[in-house]
Amino acid sequence: MPNLLATHSVGNSLINYLRNAYPQSLRAVQAIDFRLLSTDELAGKPELRNVLSLLLYRITQNEHLRNTRLPNAPSDAPAPLSINLHFLLTVWAGSALVEHSVLTWAMRELHRRPVFDLSILSADAAWAPGDVVNIIPEELNSEEIMRIWDTLDPKYRLSVSYVARVVRIDDDVLPTGLPVVATRLSYQEA
Repeated sequence: MPNLLATHSVGNSLINYLRNAYPQSLRAVQAIDFRLLSTDELAGKPELRNVLSLLLYRITQNEHLRNTRLPNAPSDAPAPLSINLHFLLTVWAGSALVEHSVLTWAMRELHRRPVFDLSILSADAAWAPGDVVNIIPEELNSEEIMRIWDTLDPKYRLSVSYVARVVRIDDDVLPTGLPVVATRLSYQEA
């Protein structure tokens, strides 16, 4: 099971995958920098030009797997935290050609490869061989997308949202013995 670095690992793996898959035909049009951004990096007027960025703007607990143990887990093992990661994929470019073609290409790449497994996920989160993360387009209406951009400091940029689900995060330390059910104490006067 992944550790606490899993959230960052998913975003980092997504941006590395896109960086490595960027085709030569688009490099001829425009060289692009691929960056995983924090919300703090968007404060003020960021100097982003010819960048495809990925921003984790929300984390939610997965409503279907909340408090659910894996089938092969011991009965006394705590259920892992199951979360969904909501990302905003944005192109920062000075021309419509670059903005449109790069974002369309990125969407096609994630459509072609919607499942990230151990071969793509970065090793820093200690992913197990059976761990997978699904990258699914998230439909946001105009009001939701504008609310996100109103919250962020830069003005609206062409972007698309995705959900990475289900990221399961295990406890750091698994219990080594049986859980304590009851304690009996007795005392006597000396």
